[in-house]
Amino acid sequence: MNNTVISVENLTKRYDLGVIGTGTLSRDLNRWWARVRNQPDPYTRIGQRDRFEQIGQSILALDNVSFTVQQGEALGIIGRNGAGKSTLLKILSRVTAPTSGVVKIKGRIGSLLEVGTGFHPELTGRENVFLNGAILGMRKDEVQRKFDEIVDFSGVEKFIDTPVKRYSSGMYVRLAFAVAAHLDPEILVVDEVLAVGDAEFQKKCLGKMGDVAGEGRTVLFVSHNMTAIQNLCRHAIWLTEGEINKSGNSAEVVNDYLSKQFEELEPFVDFSERSGGEKFDEHIFENVSLQNKYGLTNEFFTGDTLILEASLNLDPERINLANFGFDIKDKSEKIVLASNTRQYYSSLPVNKKGRYLLRFSITDLCLNQGYYTISLFIGNEIRDFEIIQDAIKFIVKWKPRADLREPLHSWGPLALPITWEWNSNNQ
Repeated sequence: MNNTVISVENLTKRYDLGVIGTGTLSRDLNRWWARVRNQPDPYTRIGQRDRFEQIGQSILALDNVSFTVQQGEALGIIGRNGAGKSTLLKILSRVTAPTSGVVKIKGRIGSLLEVGTGFHPELTGRENVFLNGAILGMRKDEVQRKFDEIVDFSGVEKFIDTPVKRYSSGMYVRLAFAVAAHLDPEILVVDEVLAVGDAEFQKKCLGKMGDVAGEGRTVLFVSHNMTAIQNLCRHAIWLTEGEINKSGNSAEVVNDYLSKQFEELEPFVDFSERSGGEKFDEHIFENVSLQNKYGLTNEFFTGDTLILEASLNLDPERINLANFGFDIKDKSEKIVLASNTRQYYSSLPVNKKGRYLLRFSITDLCLNQGYYTISLFIGNEIRDFEIIQDAIKFIVKWKPRADLREPLHSWGPLALPITWEWNSNNQ
């Protein structure tokens, strides 16, 4: 018996770059007339590239992708931003059409894509629940039987009769996930939007997706949380620039994906032109570097001295007593070590405006072999001013020792000095 519920064959999605409609006929005519006379686009904003220059160009969001998903399978989809993950889910959810290829789906799909998809902003939470049920082909009495369970799971019962345009992003995602998971779709498609919710709700959602898969329904899950992917999904697909780089057992795929992220290690990272990270005000961190006692490096051995230096631009009018902190995560994104200056000092004084150099050392690096990232933050007793997730990466290797065997991967991230004693009580 064939239990395939999703079949994707040679799927390609191409997006054309260049001019799109302005929204009015008169402006479209003005733009067309400018193009006829070889003039620049009159509606290009200052600093933007002329849109006429991009006419005829295109990008491949998906390129000849093929795979199948079986009934009851939980499939994880991973990859960097721009790899094509969300485009793939939109095609499977029938939000957008493919350029070429064949997609065969057996069963109803409940989708939770980016925040804002699937709900009408003018309708209340209650009305949107019934609207989504109708879209899935459910009768009103079927939705009514599930309604209390949906509201209870989402935790927005006080606001269920409020238009969803007044919801926060977290409330929106709570209700959207509850609707998608409880209206009995044969296939549940979930994008990275769960990152909007708090940690407790994310755990609740992962548990529900596990229940859905355990009931014989199918789950497609896109996430940057590799631990969640491995815990929920037996199989995974790794997308790179619209193509399947690898597919198979989720643990193997995730391990290869994470290892690839650490191939281009730099011991010095300049933040002057960055656009990512959590930005609260203007940028404070200018750069960060890693070194051992011999100089710049991001390759260390267990027991080495690890030194981090960070250059910061500070103004006492904004922050006069600074608290600097960091955490070290392993490649599964679990924090293995965290510290901040308040553990050792009250706060670091900022006496005048200018550049400050902060340096800390771990004199006996107690980490087992593996890949690690360091995140940085600076704040004061009241608030955080800037956080940079995964600011710099490093690798720890094992240095052979006569008194200690090479650790197994299952031994965990820490390599602490332990003294064993063995005495016989026999007289």
